[in-house]
Amino acid sequence: MFDGIEADGWTDGAAYDVGMGRWSRSVAEIFLGWLNRRPGLTWLDVGCGTGALTATILAKARPERVLAVDPSAAFLAHARAVCVDPRIAFESGEMEDIPAPDGSFDAVVSGLALNFVDRPRFAMPELRRVAKPGAVVAAYVWDYGGRMEPLRKFWEAATECDPDATEFDETRRFEDCDPEHLSGLFEGAGFDSVETKAIDLPLAFENFETCWRAVATGCGPAPSYAASLDDGAREALKRAYRQALCPHGGGVRATARAWAVRAVT
Repeated sequence: MFDGIEADGWTDGAAYDVGMGRWSRSVAEIFLGWLNRRPGLTWLDVGCGTGALTATILAKARPERVLAVDPSAAFLAHARAVCVDPRIAFESGEMEDIPAPDGSFDAVVSGLALNFVDRPRFAMPELRRVAKPGAVVAAYVWDYGGRMEPLRKFWEAATECDPDATEFDETRRFEDCDPEHLSGLFEGAGFDSVETKAIDLPLAFENFETCWRAVATGCGPAPSYAASLDDGAREALKRAYRQALCPHGGGVRATARAWAVRAVT
């Protein structure tokens, strides 16, 4: 199952889209271009969240149908509201127990969700189960400890202010979000033709306040941590984060990197 739906703040789809949503849509488009699937296929988006990847599949991949699955009722409600299309079915479910028959899909994908599964290696056979023979199975996750710079610098600032923040630090919680680990997961599950790719998004914010709103006032582990602080501690975190991101003032320039992996059954 996904770990910490409420503790990580997975309870407000609109708030998620204010922050991570803008980046996840851009990553989804590059990811689907890399997969380069023909139109008219059946797709599964597992861990669909607020529907960023689902909507991009509809716009770019021209599918026959899409099943989108997520354990968060709030995220599913938001996704249903923004992805209105007769080709989509939304279902509550988890990556380790996908509500679909064997051999149902030509393409099985997951965006920014695999690292939130308690035991991802136990989810891999389930992804394989629902894929047709010869289907593509693919996923992407943020490079939390590397070039997902807005989040990495947020947690550096948080632990500088409060050493106990390491308990929530995504760069420590998800330290296996790298190409070697992703390849190992897919190869260990018996997939063929495993490949990985770095997807880099240049981020530009006109000022620090815009970046702060995106990272610390949306939805997810970092915003949930910031919201848990009292006013004084939150202001201290904000000052430390500003110094980490833009020590000389002005706008913010950063990179958001995701690692993608694809394979065939």
